[in-house]
Amino acid sequence: MKWIKLDVELPEDDFVKMIKVDGKKLCLVRHQNKLHALQNSCPHAGGILSGGWCKNGHIICPLHRYEYNLETGKGLAGQNDYVDVYPIEEREDGVYVGLPEGFWKRLFS
Repeated sequence: MKWIKLDVELPEDDFVKMIKVDGKKLCLVRHQNKLHALQNSCPHAGGILSGGWCKNGHIICPLHRYEYNLETGKGLAGQNDYVDVYPIEEREDGVYVGLPEGFWKRLFS
């Protein structure tokens, strides 16, 4: 896992926004004073999750209203899908997100 420091201003209030980290687009969410990082595309039909909103601990896709748990990434019962969730840490010097390193990056770095 590679930890990358985010270079963005983050609002104090709840928000949903898209950020780019190491060439990857992520959906960054602050919900009930906790940060979450998820994949930005909905697996159902490719909707952009950062264009959605939060409700009861779920990110809601703006396309077809599919819901994904912010903690686990699991879709609601019957959806049978999930989104990738990435670890995120607020440290003294900033906010960091953990991204898995692919095989080729590990091999050639």
